[in-house]
Amino acid sequence: QVQLVESGGGLVQAGGSLRLSCAASGRTFSNYAMGWFRQAPGKEREFVAAISRNGVSRSYADSVKGRFTISRDNAQNTVYLRMNSLKTEDTAVYCCAATMGGGDYELAPRYDYWGQGTQVTVSS
Repeated sequence: QVQLVESGGGLVQAGGSLRLSCAASGRTFSNYAMGWFRQAPGKEREFVAAISRNGVSRSYADSVKGRFTISRDNAQNTVYLRMNSLKTEDTAVYCCAATMGGGDYELAPRYDYWGQGTQVTVSS
């Protein structure tokens, strides 16, 4: 089992920045690729970003590319999501997820463990 706990969400004005953190415990963190997903009210969950086990490979949704940066610190068992130039449409609950599997990390079913999420609200 892997436990994931997100933090860092909050209320921010459009154009502002936030950094989300996801702390992992329970298993060897470096064995897992990590992803961030988000879900806005009335909408389906969507992929935001993913990072490989060693942090070398990263992928982003087109909607956040150039604004968001995913990173990880395997010594601290933590994955981060730096969000810049936030827009009102970024408002959502953001969840981190972990997988030992391979393949397309943009697909939510690839992930084995999920955190509870942290709310991000961007005001105009």
